[in-house]
Amino acid sequence: MSHDHDDRPQLTAAQAAAVLNPPAGRNGGDLVVESLQGLGATTVFGLPGQHALGMFDALRRSSLRYVGLRVENNAGFAADAYGRITGEVAPLLLSTGPGALTSLAALQEAAAASAPVLAISSQIPTAGLGGGRHGYLHELRDQQSSVRDIVKSVHTVRSASQIPSAIAAAWESALTAPHGPVWVEIPQDVLLAETTLPVVSAMDATPRELYPRPELTVAAAHLLSNAERPVIVAGGGVVRSDASGKLRALAEKLDAPVVTTFGGKGAFPWEHPLSLRSWLEDRHTTDFLEDADVLLVVGSGLGELSSNYHTFRPGGRLIQIEADAGKLEANHPALGIHSDAREAVADLLEAVERREDAGAAERVATVLEKVRVRIAAQELTLEQQVLAAVREALPDTAPSFWDMTILAYWAWSAFDARRPNTMHSAQGAGGLGYGFPAAIGAAVADPTKPVLAVSGDGGAMYSIAELATARQYDLPLTWLIVDDGGYGILREYMTGAFGEATGTELSRPDFVALAESFGVPAVVTTPESLAADLGKALAAPGPSVVVLPAVLRMFEPTHL
Repeated sequence: MSHDHDDRPQLTAAQAAAVLNPPAGRNGGDLVVESLQGLGATTVFGLPGQHALGMFDALRRSSLRYVGLRVENNAGFAADAYGRITGEVAPLLLSTGPGALTSLAALQEAAAASAPVLAISSQIPTAGLGGGRHGYLHELRDQQSSVRDIVKSVHTVRSASQIPSAIAAAWESALTAPHGPVWVEIPQDVLLAETTLPVVSAMDATPRELYPRPELTVAAAHLLSNAERPVIVAGGGVVRSDASGKLRALAEKLDAPVVTTFGGKGAFPWEHPLSLRSWLEDRHTTDFLEDADVLLVVGSGLGELSSNYHTFRPGGRLIQIEADAGKLEANHPALGIHSDAREAVADLLEAVERREDAGAAERVATVLEKVRVRIAAQELTLEQQVLAAVREALPDTAPSFWDMTILAYWAWSAFDARRPNTMHSAQGAGGLGYGFPAAIGAAVADPTKPVLAVSGDGGAMYSIAELATARQYDLPLTWLIVDDGGYGILREYMTGAFGEATGTELSRPDFVALAESFGVPAVVTTPESLAADLGKALAAPGPSVVVLPAVLRMFEPTHL
């Protein structure tokens, strides 16, 4: 049997010579950073700990940029945002036990949002593995079991020679559609032990492509070409796979209205005549989707938020393109196409026949007017004013990161993201504290653009320590904190359900004085001066904080 060697990694002459004379003083940690460099990583996030010191010492001998945050969960959120913005793997270096466990909520968000995060955790020494109670610091009976349900794949190392292969396999897993977080763990003694292994130099971890099956493309194209009222739902998969341009071309070829999910913000132009925007928590939109005779859902599982809290009942045929097999037909029967969104939309674009529907744009305008009238009747002028001020101040290409707060819930439905992959929130897993540390990751990924983070006062307290990180690295980001004196959305939920709220009122600091104590300039603003103050902060170099004391209300739900 002959083998084709052409596609294997090859060494240069200089690399081949260096193999025989590896530099002295290297350890298992060097194999970690050499593997990451060989795979193309330039930046790592994390937080050191006793068992992980071998990795962190090796950073000194590498060209990798290290960005250290103050809490592991926040480091995970920063890596998540770096992965979303760049589409590249974001390495996250963690210690054992408490350090590893503290990152889990961030990894859950990365999994929900398909962000390629490579978590590399240390472990107790090899002699302690296997479930016995040896009493090592940070010891868990089975650390892997704590992460296995969250990440895409788990890779265990027990000797130095296994490090490059484990990291390469994890890297490939993180970048194979759907992107997501992966886990590698390496015992302390393996990281610290000196190694005479050659320097890692020829790494290959090309992700597998996920193409649609051609017979499914033909069937879907036939349904869409012959539909009377086709509609498209564009989800986060459109953004993750960079399929926005192809999706627009497909919608225009079919004259099909498009609604974007909250995770798919920016996947379709907001002001396009076929744009239903993102009013998914609205019965008028839900009715419109139910009336479609063919509904094409791209890169969405039609989960709770995308289905108006599972009140959506499709009236026609459903076609679902989804890279995550677990989401295919999880909520509704469909012609399920297991594929990367970009590849499937590209194939459909070629296969469908052009159809013309002169009334499509008019039907879209009718729905949007019904939504406008519904919201206008609720006297929510302040909320709309604040959201408009943020939009006015934020440059079109600047990314924004939204915590779980009332203004973000408004933004999901009503904010024009203007560009794909610029608006991000924690709506995948729904945990607090995402906005500011994620903005740090985005600012590290592209320091040429200002970055906006939006939090409530409750969510802000989760990540206040990262003001020190923003200052230390002098990152160009502005943090808008909407201070309503508590967990505003929970206050509203509880009052609506029980007549009064419990546990939602919070004592909080003077955010301006606190920010200034970190050396970060801060200002208190008003709804009237918000656009000017935010614009000024975003235009200034380095980090800044803008505090808006305001009690915002949500628009009335339609699913109850």
